[in-house]
Amino acid sequence: MRPPEALSSRRPQPLARAVVLILAAWPAVQAGAQAQDKAQLGTVVVTAERKQENAKDVPVSVTLMKPEQLEAIATSGQDVRVLAAKVPSLNIESSNGRTFPRFYIRGYGNTDFSTYASQPVSLVYDDVVQESAILKGFPIFDLENVEVLRGPQGTLFGRNTPAGVVKFSSARPSLDGTEGYVNLSAGTHSTFNADAAVNLPLGTAWALRVSALAQHRGDWVTVRSADPANLYNGRKTEGYDDRAARVQLLYRPDARFNALFNLHARDLDGSARVFRANIIKQGTNDLVDGFDPKTVATNGANTQQFRSWGGSANLSWDLGDHSLHAITGYEAIGKYYTRGDIDGGDATNTPFPVETAGGVKDHGQFSQELRIASKFKGPLNYQAGVYYFNESLQGESYGYNSATAAQTSYTLSRQKNDAWAVFGSLAYDLSADLKLRAGLRYTRDEKRFDMRDGFADPRSKAISGAKATGDLSLNYRVSPDTSVYARVATGFRGASFGTPTSGQDLTSANPETNTSYEAGVKADLLERRARLSFSVFSYDVKNQQLTAVGGASNVTALINAKKSHGQGFEFEGEALLTRDFRVSLGVSYNDTKIEDPSLRVPVCGSGKCTPLDPISTIGTGRYASIDGNPLPQAPKWITTATARWGIPLANGDELYLYTDWSYRSKINFFLYESVEFTGKSLLEGGLKLGYNWGGGQYEASLFCRNCTGQVRATGGIDFNNLTGFINDPRTVGAQFRANF
Repeated sequence: MRPPEALSSRRPQPLARAVVLILAAWPAVQAGAQAQDKAQLGTVVVTAERKQENAKDVPVSVTLMKPEQLEAIATSGQDVRVLAAKVPSLNIESSNGRTFPRFYIRGYGNTDFSTYASQPVSLVYDDVVQESAILKGFPIFDLENVEVLRGPQGTLFGRNTPAGVVKFSSARPSLDGTEGYVNLSAGTHSTFNADAAVNLPLGTAWALRVSALAQHRGDWVTVRSADPANLYNGRKTEGYDDRAARVQLLYRPDARFNALFNLHARDLDGSARVFRANIIKQGTNDLVDGFDPKTVATNGANTQQFRSWGGSANLSWDLGDHSLHAITGYEAIGKYYTRGDIDGGDATNTPFPVETAGGVKDHGQFSQELRIASKFKGPLNYQAGVYYFNESLQGESYGYNSATAAQTSYTLSRQKNDAWAVFGSLAYDLSADLKLRAGLRYTRDEKRFDMRDGFADPRSKAISGAKATGDLSLNYRVSPDTSVYARVATGFRGASFGTPTSGQDLTSANPETNTSYEAGVKADLLERRARLSFSVFSYDVKNQQLTAVGGASNVTALINAKKSHGQGFEFEGEALLTRDFRVSLGVSYNDTKIEDPSLRVPVCGSGKCTPLDPISTIGTGRYASIDGNPLPQAPKWITTATARWGIPLANGDELYLYTDWSYRSKINFFLYESVEFTGKSLLEGGLKLGYNWGGGQYEASLFCRNCTGQVRATGGIDFNNLTGFINDPRTVGAQFRANF
């Protein structure tokens, strides 16, 4: 932790910066709007309150990502982590490659990489919660939109939502006619991406939509080791083959009943995260001189296999003044095995080798929601429901000898999780312009953990927790185009087990609760040729579950901080400067702080890093006081911008240029602060030059992702050297899409 005076002297004024930003951009928006015709921005429709509403009327900070943006950023076959910093206050990272993404909203998340880890950001895919972090990496294809809801959302959404929700909605089957698309792209590193969908009406009441995806990247990193005994010298890694499919069946016999059935599956074969030993220059957070992303000196295996499948039934009945909804979901992991050389080096540059693997032997998740919603014409309406969740997961852990590749250890453990909740919300129109919303949820969460095979002292332990949470908000329509709102909400995340270790007590962390305050303004401007939203927020988390990793003993510990605090703002703006020139800008500021004077965590075991916190020696280990430190993986600043310029041609054809850029400021890799394990700021941009013809039926384009080729360490391993892993490389390629 830096001295308080140094922090205060550099503390930015977020509100002042936002005002300056808006005022600086306003003349350009106004001038462009005056010069254009009557083109307007489309209405942004969100489902933050479990029903379709204009985003301007919803008292929640929410961002909607549309298909064009989603397709552009995923063109090179990137996984769900590509969404990081694409909207304000959202960060995503993973130390497991294309699986196990960890989400953070407003700096609030969880760096735990345990098979049994829970997260305060919930991912909801087609109205079904994906609780295990292993499930949250399902690829991006054939989506209607992605919604990012910031702040506690527990009243109406699933479970474990104290930080927010990321909600994926697939393009649904339609009775309107046969249509679909084929989308192909190829690029550097032997990257190939193909996705397609077809919608088929089957009579007057049934419709089928089938979507599929195949992604490939060649092994572009070569093992080059100075150790002649290295078994892996000359091998290549960092490639993947990722395949997914979705089948949806719609049954709508009349306007009173609707049933949507969903089956989906994923099959991944490739590399786990590639750890790179000693890539950070001691005394700095620079990469070492001569660093080559295309080589690594590892002496362990690197592989990952993942199979999953799931299904859901989403039924709704229109009962006149009410609607009834039943959502049944099941998710299963058929196989998960990820193996890597954790130290990232070989016998010539690593004090002691660590090669491990984790896996899932058996998994099943069942969820059921029943919800009723009123549709009264009067001022009062309500929603109420019940929710049940059950998950059983058996996790495996392996140890290996890097010199011989022989397996040296194996453990098997199991966690069972049962949770249920009752919830309700009220919406009351106090006047034509002032609306009150209130919600309440009671949740009970129970977990049982069993140490099974391979432990020196197998044992079982049960933990549980229950909590009532809620929200209260006011939304005032200042004019037909402008509304302001204020919201207070609380969130809850149940108790969690730590990583099981043979010969040690099974640890657990207490439940955490969050209280959030938020206020904002949303407006359509210039006859709906521009729009903006601005929100300020403050939250306090009690007993936040944090993960201390590494140190000299390389032990992962799940701990509670007495309190952590976050505050900041989000700004989003979009404008049609002309009919064919659209721009957007998003900015967020997140100031987070751990507040627990008694909390200490182990620092780097190698002695090579330079801690910035007060250090004390306990036994043979060094421990840092983390009171006042920011939360890990919590950038203060995120900025995102997009622009699309279309040039109309004859016969309705179009030449266009689309670009998107995202920036996040520096981050801490761990709970303690050090010079070396502070990730530098990251700026990544994409560019797409395309040509549409045939009335929009065909499109061909050239693209690049991470166009500037910026290379940054995005995470680290600290137990015996300055090990890190990096962001995805620059990809340049071509794309073709056909719609029918």
